Amino acid sequence: MYAVVEIAGKQYKIAKNDKIEVPSLSRKEGEKVKFDKVLLIGSDKGIKVGNPVLKGSAVEATVIGDTRADKVIVFKKKKRKGYRVKRGHRQGLTKIEITAIA
Repeated sequence: MYAVVEIAGKQYKIAKNDKIEVPSLSRKEGEKVKFDKVLLIGSDKGIKVGNPVLKGSAVEATVIGDTRADKVIVFKKKKRKGYRVKRGHRQGLTKIEITAIA
């Protein structure tokens, strides 16, 4: 059984016991999280597609911990003007484990 769920504006294809990294959630380690924007559920019996979401379905997960993505370097330069700016950014992520698809 698998599902397509929307978390923080992004769509993820998940199955039970999957570990994924999602944009930062304000939850502590070990807390349970419930996502109810389920767009699609697929199983042996067939596929159920929502319009736009499936009512009465949800995905439960447990927060494993917080991490950060790789650094992205932003370098701006204008030729012959002496303008150079170098900035870096690291996106905050939360690692979760899918416990149930209902």
